[in-house]
Amino acid sequence: MITADPALVIAVARSWLGTPYHDQASLRGVGCDCLGLARGVWREVVGDEPFPIPPYSRDWGETGPREVLAEGARQMMPEIGLSDAGPGTLVLFRMAPRAIAKHVGILTGPDRFIHAHERLGVIEEVLTPIWRRRIAFAFLFPRD
Repeated sequence: MITADPALVIAVARSWLGTPYHDQASLRGVGCDCLGLARGVWREVVGDEPFPIPPYSRDWGETGPREVLAEGARQMMPEIGLSDAGPGTLVLFRMAPRAIAKHVGILTGPDRFIHAHERLGVIEEVLTPIWRRRIAFAFLFPRD
């Protein structure tokens, strides 16, 4: 699978900066959550979403036998090793020990990423050690 240009992924993600947080939404400038941000970037970089996203819980401490978000990403994106994750990579965060990965961000540099923050909307911030150690999965956007 041919992957998208990381510079394009980052430019599109940055065009979402300032979008207010809104649970389960995906409209640039209007509202989105972290998955909605990734969905919006997908639509602009790759094209139509391949399947509808069912409702999901906001519980970052959710546990279970399946990594539902990672399984969904694997259906449409190549997975890479965490050590290979660079700018333009979609990363999934495990927000609590033993919880499933439920938060999404896009790396914009070696120490920065964009994500949707519940109180701040879509922001770009430093990938601190606290954030870095929560990364559980990494995927590349394909090219349309």
